Amino acid sequence: LEAMGIDVWMPRTSAPVVSKPIVAAESVTEHVICEPDLHNASPTIWADLETEVATCTKCTLCQTRTQTVFGTGSKSADWLVIGEAPGQNEDEQGKPFVGKAGQLLTEMLRAIGLGRDDVFITNILKCRPPGNRDPKPEEAESCIDYLSRQRELIKPKVILAVGRISAQTLLKTDAPIGKLRGKVHDLDGAPLVVVYHPAYLLRSLLEKRKAWQDLQLAVRTVKESKEMEN
Repeated sequence: LEAMGIDVWMPRTSAPVVSKPIVAAESVTEHVICEPDLHNASPTIWADLETEVATCTKCTLCQTRTQTVFGTGSKSADWLVIGEAPGQNEDEQGKPFVGKAGQLLTEMLRAIGLGRDDVFITNILKCRPPGNRDPKPEEAESCIDYLSRQRELIKPKVILAVGRISAQTLLKTDAPIGKLRGKVHDLDGAPLVVVYHPAYLLRSLLEKRKAWQDLQLAVRTVKESKEMEN
């Protein structure tokens, strides 16, 4: 990452945010106490949903995929990170954000005190579009129910929409990402923050300061949500 000029994601000793994993652990405990029925049932619900995704044939992407990419991370996370679609590496490994862009995303999360296991990472699409092309509207529509059910189960305190396509699809808009970032949106009652895609940041290093600002906005959003609950 240093060789690629990515150095903004290194302030790992920042006191306010390093404590986030501890807070996350506390929030999981509170969630279990407040909603025991949901969490007792969730392993089966999650397994059924993942099986449903793995066998999905709703669109033609099922004919070209190696495997589906359901998502990884904590199923009771405060943070839900949503990208656009799996790429070649993700299609081969069955995990989201595992290429160079995924490495940068990992560093971005680490810079705000989070590991990949502290968040849940998934995509708008669960299958790779051929040639890594942009998702078609009908493909996103076929997959949106799976994502909605993941959101309902996780009940995140913040949704991080990664990249233009993710943000436009979730917010149902064609506004450019430059106008969508820098503010907190509402998605069915959940706060949503838009951030530039790591793949874009690898090509446009000057924008990484804006991405850092958006991550800090998301951190403040989670903190404010917790304070309101208390």
